[in-house]
Amino acid sequence: MRSMPRSPLPSKNLVLSEIVGVALDTFRLNKIRFALTALGIVIGTASLILVVTVGLTGKQYVLNQIQGIGANMIYAFHEGQGALNPTAQDSLTVTDMHAVEQDVSGVVAVSPMVQLHARIPTGNGREQDVLILGVGPQYNSIRNLAVLAGRFFDDVDSQSHSKVATLTQHLAQQMFGSQDAAVGKTIKIMGLPFTVIGTFKERVETFGQSELAGDTIVIPYTVSRYFLPSDALDQIFFSMADLNQVPAATERIKAVLQSRHRAESVYRVENLAQLITVAGKTANALTAVLLLVSAVTLLVGGVGIMNIMLATVSSRTREIGIRKAVGATAADIRLQFLSEAALISIAGGVIGSLVGLSLPFSVRFLTAYRIPISGLSAIIGIVVSSLVGIIFGTVPATRAAQMDPIESLRHE
Repeated sequence: MRSMPRSPLPSKNLVLSEIVGVALDTFRLNKIRFALTALGIVIGTASLILVVTVGLTGKQYVLNQIQGIGANMIYAFHEGQGALNPTAQDSLTVTDMHAVEQDVSGVVAVSPMVQLHARIPTGNGREQDVLILGVGPQYNSIRNLAVLAGRFFDDVDSQSHSKVATLTQHLAQQMFGSQDAAVGKTIKIMGLPFTVIGTFKERVETFGQSELAGDTIVIPYTVSRYFLPSDALDQIFFSMADLNQVPAATERIKAVLQSRHRAESVYRVENLAQLITVAGKTANALTAVLLLVSAVTLLVGGVGIMNIMLATVSSRTREIGIRKAVGATAADIRLQFLSEAALISIAGGVIGSLVGLSLPFSVRFLTAYRIPISGLSAIIGIVVSSLVGIIFGTVPATRAAQMDPIESLRHE
Protein backbone atom coordinates (compact mmCIF):
# COMPACT_ATOMS: atom_id res chain seq x y z
CA MET A 1 0.00 0.00 0.00
CA ARG A 2 1.42 3.41 -1.03
CA SER A 3 2.35 5.68 1.87
CA MET A 4 0.88 9.17 2.01
CA PRO A 5 2.95 12.31 2.36
CA ARG A 6 3.30 13.55 5.89
CA SER A 7 0.47 15.73 7.14
CA PRO A 8 1.45 19.32 7.76
CA LEU A 9 1.00 21.13 11.03
CA PRO A 10 -1.80 23.65 11.42
CA SER A 11 -1.46 27.04 9.83
CA LYS A 12 0.10 28.83 12.79
CA ASN A 13 2.94 26.33 12.97
CA LEU A 14 3.37 25.83 9.22
CA VAL A 15 7.01 26.57 8.41
CA LEU A 16 9.22 26.37 5.34
CA SER A 17 10.88 23.15 6.42
CA GLU A 18 7.48 21.45 6.73
CA ILE A 19 6.42 22.68 3.28
CA VAL A 20 9.66 21.45 1.71
CA GLY A 21 9.40 18.14 3.57
CA VAL A 22 5.90 17.46 2.27
CA ALA A 23 6.98 18.44 -1.27
CA LEU A 24 9.98 16.10 -1.17
CA ASP A 25 7.79 13.24 0.08
CA THR A 26 5.45 13.84 -2.84
CA PHE A 27 8.35 13.92 -5.30
CA ARG A 28 9.75 10.64 -3.94
CA LEU A 29 6.41 8.93 -4.44
CA ASN A 30 6.26 10.14 -8.08
CA LYS A 31 9.92 10.28 -9.15
CA ILE A 32 9.47 9.65 -12.87
CA ARG A 33 6.48 11.98 -13.22
CA PHE A 34 8.22 14.92 -11.58
CA ALA A 35 11.56 14.24 -13.32
CA LEU A 36 9.88 14.41 -16.72
CA THR A 37 8.09 17.59 -15.68
CA ALA A 38 11.35 19.21 -14.61
CA LEU A 39 12.99 18.11 -17.87
CA GLY A 40 11.14 20.78 -19.83
CA ILE A 41 12.48 23.46 -17.51
CA VAL A 42 15.98 21.97 -17.75
CA ILE A 43 15.92 22.15 -21.55
CA GLY A 44 14.46 25.65 -21.58
CA THR A 45 16.98 27.05 -19.07
CA ALA A 46 19.93 25.39 -20.81
CA SER A 47 18.71 26.77 -24.13
CA LEU A 48 18.47 30.28 -22.68
CA ILE A 49 22.06 30.16 -21.42
CA LEU A 50 23.35 28.70 -24.68
CA VAL A 51 21.52 31.38 -26.66
CA VAL A 52 23.22 34.13 -24.64
CA THR A 53 26.54 32.34 -25.15
CA VAL A 54 25.97 32.16 -28.91
CA GLY A 55 25.18 35.87 -29.00
CA LEU A 56 28.29 36.78 -27.01
CA THR A 57 30.44 34.45 -29.10
CA GLY A 58 29.13 35.97 -32.33
CA LYS A 59 29.90 39.49 -31.15
CA GLN A 60 33.36 38.47 -29.95
CA TYR A 61 34.12 36.69 -33.23
CA VAL A 62 33.17 39.68 -35.38
CA LEU A 63 35.08 42.05 -33.09
CA ASN A 64 38.17 39.83 -33.34
CA GLN A 65 37.86 39.84 -37.13
CA ILE A 66 37.66 43.63 -37.24
CA GLN A 67 40.53 43.97 -34.78
CA GLY A 68 42.53 41.69 -37.07
CA ILE A 69 42.14 44.31 -39.81
CA GLY A 70 42.70 47.22 -37.43
CA ALA A 71 39.81 48.29 -35.22
CA ASN A 72 41.40 51.71 -34.46
CA MET A 73 42.15 52.38 -38.11
CA ILE A 74 40.86 55.37 -40.08
CA TYR A 75 41.58 55.77 -43.78
CA ALA A 76 41.07 58.74 -46.07
CA PHE A 77 41.06 59.09 -49.85
CA HIS A 78 40.18 61.59 -52.56
CA GLU A 79 36.85 60.60 -54.09
CA GLY A 80 36.49 63.30 -56.76
CA GLN A 81 35.98 66.92 -57.63
CA GLY A 82 32.19 67.04 -57.74
CA ALA A 83 30.15 68.41 -60.63
CA LEU A 84 31.66 71.92 -60.68
CA ASN A 85 35.13 70.99 -61.90
CA PRO A 86 35.37 67.24 -62.53
CA THR A 87 38.72 67.36 -64.37
CA ALA A 88 40.73 69.25 -61.75
CA GLN A 89 43.11 67.31 -59.51
CA ASP A 90 43.19 68.01 -55.79
CA SER A 91 44.63 64.79 -54.39
CA LEU A 92 45.83 64.15 -50.87
CA THR A 93 49.53 64.56 -50.14
CA VAL A 94 52.01 63.80 -47.37
CA THR A 95 51.63 67.38 -46.11
CA ASP A 96 47.93 66.65 -45.53
CA MET A 97 48.91 63.59 -43.53
CA HIS A 98 51.29 65.60 -41.33
CA ALA A 99 48.66 68.33 -40.85
CA VAL A 100 46.20 65.75 -39.51
CA GLU A 101 48.89 64.27 -37.30
CA GLN A 102 49.45 67.69 -35.72
CA ASP A 103 45.83 68.89 -35.50
CA VAL A 104 43.96 65.74 -34.42
CA SER A 105 44.70 64.49 -30.92
CA GLY A 106 44.95 60.77 -30.30
CA VAL A 107 46.61 59.85 -33.61
CA VAL A 108 49.42 57.41 -32.77
CA ALA A 109 50.41 56.15 -36.22
CA VAL A 110 50.13 57.36 -39.81
CA SER A 111 51.06 55.99 -43.21
CA PRO A 112 50.73 57.23 -46.79
CA MET A 113 49.88 54.73 -49.51
CA VAL A 114 50.30 54.71 -53.26
CA GLN A 115 49.49 51.91 -55.66
CA LEU A 116 51.56 50.78 -58.64
CA HIS A 117 51.14 47.92 -61.07
CA ALA A 118 54.14 46.25 -62.67
CA ARG A 119 55.39 43.06 -64.24
CA ILE A 120 58.32 41.48 -62.47
CA PRO A 121 60.54 38.60 -63.61
CA THR A 122 59.96 35.41 -61.62
CA GLY A 123 62.71 33.27 -63.12
CA ASN A 124 62.77 30.84 -66.03
CA GLY A 125 62.12 33.75 -68.36
CA ARG A 126 58.64 34.35 -66.94
CA GLU A 127 57.02 37.53 -65.74
CA GLN A 128 54.13 38.14 -63.37
CA ASP A 129 51.71 41.01 -62.81
CA VAL A 130 51.91 42.28 -59.24
CA LEU A 131 50.45 45.07 -57.15
CA ILE A 132 53.05 47.32 -55.52
CA LEU A 133 52.13 49.40 -52.48
CA GLY A 134 54.33 52.21 -51.29
CA VAL A 135 53.64 52.77 -47.60
CA GLY A 136 55.22 54.13 -44.43
CA PRO A 137 56.92 52.04 -41.72
CA GLN A 138 53.88 52.35 -39.43
CA TYR A 139 51.60 50.70 -41.99
CA ASN A 140 52.47 47.34 -40.43
CA SER A 141 51.08 48.30 -37.00
CA ILE A 142 48.10 50.21 -38.39
CA ARG A 143 46.95 47.24 -40.47
CA ASN A 144 47.94 44.73 -37.78
CA LEU A 145 49.81 42.54 -40.27
CA ALA A 146 51.31 39.19 -39.30
CA VAL A 147 54.98 39.01 -40.29
CA LEU A 148 55.68 35.37 -41.17
CA ALA A 149 59.39 35.51 -41.93
CA GLY A 150 62.07 38.17 -41.71
CA ARG A 151 60.85 41.65 -40.79
CA PHE A 152 58.91 44.68 -42.00
CA PHE A 153 60.91 47.74 -43.05
CA ASP A 154 61.44 50.41 -40.39
CA ASP A 155 62.14 54.16 -40.12
CA VAL A 156 65.80 53.68 -40.96
CA ASP A 157 64.95 51.87 -44.20
CA SER A 158 62.45 54.58 -45.09
CA GLN A 159 64.71 57.54 -44.32
CA SER A 160 67.70 56.02 -46.11
CA HIS A 161 65.60 55.13 -49.16
CA SER A 162 66.63 51.49 -48.88
CA LYS A 163 65.46 49.32 -51.75
CA VAL A 164 63.80 46.67 -49.61
CA ALA A 165 60.52 44.83 -50.07
CA THR A 166 58.14 42.57 -48.21
CA LEU A 167 55.96 40.02 -50.01
CA THR A 168 52.57 38.56 -49.27
CA GLN A 169 52.52 34.93 -48.19
CA HIS A 170 50.96 33.82 -51.46
CA LEU A 171 53.50 35.63 -53.66
CA ALA A 172 56.47 34.41 -51.61
CA GLN A 173 55.37 30.78 -51.93
CA GLN A 174 54.65 31.19 -55.61
CA MET A 175 58.01 32.78 -56.43
CA PHE A 176 60.38 31.09 -54.00
CA GLY A 177 58.58 28.04 -52.64
CA SER A 178 58.39 29.08 -48.97
CA GLN A 179 58.33 32.04 -46.61
CA ASP A 180 61.89 31.59 -45.33
CA ALA A 181 63.33 30.97 -48.79
CA ALA A 182 62.07 34.36 -49.99
CA VAL A 183 64.01 36.35 -47.36
CA GLY A 184 67.29 37.64 -48.77
CA LYS A 185 66.35 37.13 -52.40
CA THR A 186 66.56 39.96 -54.94
CA ILE A 187 63.69 40.95 -57.21
CA LYS A 188 63.59 43.62 -59.88
CA ILE A 189 60.83 46.22 -59.84
CA MET A 190 60.75 48.48 -62.89
CA GLY A 191 64.42 47.79 -63.46
CA LEU A 192 65.60 48.45 -59.88
CA PRO A 193 66.84 45.61 -57.65
CA PHE A 194 65.01 45.20 -54.30
CA THR A 195 66.02 42.89 -51.46
CA VAL A 196 63.21 40.86 -49.91
CA ILE A 197 63.47 41.34 -46.14
CA GLY A 198 60.23 39.71 -45.04
CA THR A 199 56.91 38.08 -45.81
CA PHE A 200 53.53 38.82 -44.26
CA LYS A 201 49.80 38.16 -44.39
CA GLU A 202 46.62 39.79 -43.11
CA ARG A 203 45.59 38.40 -39.73
CA VAL A 204 42.05 37.77 -40.99
CA GLU A 205 40.86 36.84 -44.46
CA THR A 206 39.36 39.86 -46.23
CA PHE A 207 38.66 37.97 -49.48
CA GLY A 208 40.16 40.71 -51.64
CA GLN A 209 38.09 43.48 -50.03
CA SER A 210 41.14 45.39 -48.72
CA GLU A 211 43.94 47.23 -50.49
CA LEU A 212 46.10 44.09 -50.25
CA ALA A 213 45.77 41.54 -53.04
CA GLY A 214 47.21 38.04 -53.07
CA ASP A 215 50.19 39.04 -55.24
CA THR A 216 51.34 42.22 -53.49
CA ILE A 217 54.78 43.69 -52.86
CA VAL A 218 55.09 46.38 -50.19
CA ILE A 219 57.98 48.84 -50.40
CA PRO A 220 58.86 52.07 -48.54
CA TYR A 221 56.88 55.06 -49.74
CA THR A 222 60.07 57.11 -50.00
CA VAL A 223 61.36 54.64 -52.60
CA SER A 224 58.05 54.36 -54.46
CA ARG A 225 58.34 58.10 -55.22
CA TYR A 226 60.99 57.15 -57.83
CA PHE A 227 58.20 55.66 -59.96
CA LEU A 228 55.56 58.38 -59.43
CA PRO A 229 54.91 61.45 -61.57
CA SER A 230 53.55 63.49 -58.64
CA ASP A 231 53.25 63.53 -54.86
CA ALA A 232 49.55 62.50 -54.93
CA LEU A 233 48.53 59.75 -52.49
CA ASP A 234 45.90 57.09 -53.09
CA GLN A 235 45.09 56.73 -49.39
CA ILE A 236 46.24 57.86 -45.98
CA PHE A 237 45.99 55.55 -42.99
CA PHE A 238 45.67 56.70 -39.38
CA SER A 239 45.52 54.74 -36.14
CA MET A 240 43.98 56.07 -32.94
CA ALA A 241 45.15 55.38 -29.40
CA ASP A 242 41.68 54.23 -28.32
CA LEU A 243 38.71 52.71 -30.14
CA ASN A 244 36.35 55.21 -28.50
CA GLN A 245 38.21 58.07 -30.20
CA VAL A 246 37.61 56.74 -33.71
CA PRO A 247 34.15 58.24 -34.50
CA ALA A 248 35.04 61.78 -33.38
CA ALA A 249 38.50 61.60 -34.95
CA THR A 250 36.97 60.52 -38.26
CA GLU A 251 34.90 63.70 -38.44
CA ARG A 252 37.83 65.85 -37.30
CA ILE A 253 40.17 64.36 -39.92
CA LYS A 254 37.62 64.99 -42.64
CA ALA A 255 37.27 68.60 -41.54
CA VAL A 256 41.05 69.13 -41.53
CA LEU A 257 41.46 67.65 -45.00
CA GLN A 258 38.55 69.59 -46.43
CA SER A 259 39.87 72.86 -44.99
CA ARG A 260 43.17 72.37 -46.85
CA HIS A 261 41.59 71.86 -50.27
CA ARG A 262 39.04 73.36 -52.60
CA ALA A 263 35.43 73.33 -51.47
CA GLU A 264 34.29 71.27 -54.47
CA SER A 265 36.78 68.48 -53.72
CA VAL A 266 35.22 65.40 -52.16
CA TYR A 267 37.12 63.33 -49.60
CA ARG A 268 36.00 60.13 -47.93
CA VAL A 269 37.17 59.36 -44.42
CA GLU A 270 36.11 55.90 -43.24
CA ASN A 271 36.59 53.61 -40.26
CA LEU A 272 35.47 50.16 -39.13
CA ALA A 273 33.35 51.39 -36.22
CA GLN A 274 30.23 51.14 -38.36
CA LEU A 275 30.99 47.48 -39.02
CA ILE A 276 31.24 46.91 -35.27
CA THR A 277 27.85 48.59 -34.77
CA VAL A 278 26.22 46.57 -37.54
CA ALA A 279 27.75 43.37 -36.20
CA GLY A 280 26.47 44.15 -32.72
CA LYS A 281 22.94 44.82 -34.01
CA THR A 282 23.00 41.62 -36.06
CA ALA A 283 24.16 39.56 -33.09
CA ASN A 284 21.49 41.15 -30.88
CA ALA A 285 18.78 40.38 -33.43
CA LEU A 286 19.92 36.77 -33.70
CA THR A 287 20.03 36.48 -29.92
CA ALA A 288 16.51 37.91 -29.64
CA VAL A 289 15.14 35.36 -32.12
CA LEU A 290 16.83 32.48 -30.32
CA LEU A 291 15.61 33.81 -26.96
CA LEU A 292 12.05 33.61 -28.28
CA VAL A 293 12.67 29.95 -29.10
CA SER A 294 14.00 29.41 -25.57
CA ALA A 295 10.98 31.22 -24.15
CA VAL A 296 8.66 28.87 -26.03
CA THR A 297 10.56 25.93 -24.54
CA LEU A 298 10.16 27.37 -21.05
CA LEU A 299 6.46 27.95 -21.68
CA VAL A 300 6.07 24.33 -22.72
CA GLY A 301 7.83 23.36 -19.51
CA GLY A 302 5.47 25.63 -17.57
CA VAL A 303 2.44 24.00 -19.18
CA GLY A 304 3.89 20.65 -18.17
CA ILE A 305 4.16 21.84 -14.57
CA MET A 306 0.56 23.04 -14.60
CA ASN A 307 -0.67 19.74 -16.02
CA ILE A 308 1.23 17.62 -13.51
CA MET A 309 0.12 19.80 -10.61
CA LEU A 310 -3.53 19.61 -11.72
CA ALA A 311 -3.20 15.84 -11.83
CA THR A 312 -1.54 15.92 -8.42
CA VAL A 313 -4.36 17.99 -6.95
CA SER A 314 -6.91 15.47 -8.24
CA SER A 315 -4.98 12.50 -6.83
CA ARG A 316 -4.51 14.19 -3.44
CA THR A 317 -8.10 15.41 -2.96
CA ARG A 318 -8.64 13.31 0.19
CA GLU A 319 -5.29 14.51 1.61
CA ILE A 320 -6.40 18.13 1.08
CA GLY A 321 -9.62 17.42 2.96
CA ILE A 322 -7.71 15.91 5.90
CA ARG A 323 -5.40 18.91 6.07
CA LYS A 324 -8.30 21.34 6.14
CA ALA A 325 -10.02 19.22 8.76
CA VAL A 326 -7.02 19.50 11.12
CA GLY A 327 -6.79 23.29 10.71
CA ALA A 328 -4.99 24.11 7.49
CA THR A 329 -6.36 27.22 5.79
CA ALA A 330 -6.93 27.81 2.09
CA ALA A 331 -3.77 29.95 2.10
CA ASP A 332 -1.77 27.04 3.55
CA ILE A 333 -3.02 24.66 0.88
CA ARG A 334 -2.31 27.21 -1.86
CA LEU A 335 1.19 27.81 -0.51
CA GLN A 336 1.90 24.08 -0.32
CA PHE A 337 1.05 23.34 -3.95
CA LEU A 338 2.59 26.58 -5.21
CA SER A 339 5.79 25.69 -3.39
CA GLU A 340 5.88 22.27 -5.01
CA ALA A 341 5.53 23.83 -8.46
CA ALA A 342 8.27 26.35 -7.63
CA LEU A 343 10.59 23.61 -6.35
CA ILE A 344 10.17 21.66 -9.59
CA SER A 345 11.01 24.73 -11.67
CA ILE A 346 13.91 25.80 -9.43
CA ALA A 347 15.42 22.31 -9.58
CA GLY A 348 15.01 22.31 -13.35
CA GLY A 349 16.50 25.80 -13.56
CA VAL A 350 19.57 24.87 -11.52
CA ILE A 351 20.19 21.68 -13.49
CA GLY A 352 19.55 23.51 -16.77
CA SER A 353 22.01 26.24 -15.79
CA LEU A 354 24.68 23.64 -15.00
CA VAL A 355 24.08 21.97 -18.36
CA GLY A 356 24.07 25.29 -20.20
CA LEU A 357 27.34 26.40 -18.58
CA SER A 358 29.07 23.03 -18.88
CA LEU A 359 29.00 23.00 -22.68
CA PRO A 360 30.92 26.29 -23.17
CA PHE A 361 33.30 25.30 -20.37
CA SER A 362 33.91 21.97 -22.13
CA VAL A 363 34.77 23.74 -25.38
CA ARG A 364 37.17 26.06 -23.53
CA PHE A 365 38.75 23.08 -21.79
CA LEU A 366 39.11 20.87 -24.86
CA THR A 367 40.14 23.54 -27.38
CA ALA A 368 42.14 26.74 -27.46
CA TYR A 369 39.07 28.75 -28.45
CA ARG A 370 37.84 30.96 -25.62
CA ILE A 371 34.05 31.13 -25.60
CA PRO A 372 32.72 34.02 -23.50
CA ILE A 373 30.51 32.79 -20.65
CA SER A 374 27.94 34.98 -18.89
CA GLY A 375 27.30 34.11 -15.26
CA LEU A 376 24.45 36.61 -15.34
CA SER A 377 22.62 34.44 -17.89
CA ALA A 378 22.65 31.55 -15.40
CA ILE A 379 21.13 33.74 -12.69
CA ILE A 380 18.51 35.04 -15.12
CA GLY A 381 17.77 31.48 -16.22
CA ILE A 382 17.11 30.32 -12.65
CA VAL A 383 14.97 33.38 -11.88
CA VAL A 384 12.92 32.98 -15.08
CA SER A 385 12.39 29.26 -14.53
CA SER A 386 11.26 29.97 -10.96
CA LEU A 387 8.76 32.55 -12.20
CA VAL A 388 7.49 30.07 -14.77
CA GLY A 389 6.86 27.53 -11.99
CA ILE A 390 5.07 30.08 -9.81
CA ILE A 391 2.94 31.44 -12.66
CA PHE A 392 1.89 28.06 -14.02
CA GLY A 393 1.51 26.59 -10.54
CA THR A 394 -0.97 29.25 -9.48
CA VAL A 395 -4.01 27.67 -11.16
CA PRO A 396 -3.54 24.20 -9.62
CA ALA A 397 -2.71 25.72 -6.22
CA THR A 398 -5.83 27.91 -6.34
CA ARG A 399 -8.00 24.94 -7.31
CA ALA A 400 -6.62 22.93 -4.39
CA ALA A 401 -7.25 25.82 -1.96
CA GLN A 402 -10.86 26.20 -3.11
CA MET A 403 -11.82 22.55 -2.53
CA ASP A 404 -14.59 21.89 -0.05
CA PRO A 405 -13.15 19.88 2.88
CA ILE A 406 -16.30 17.73 3.35
CA GLU A 407 -16.45 16.79 -0.34
CA SER A 408 -12.72 16.16 -0.28
CA LEU A 409 -13.03 13.72 2.65
CA ARG A 410 -15.71 11.77 0.78
CA HIS A 411 -13.44 11.45 -2.27
CA GLU A 412 -12.10 7.93 -2.94
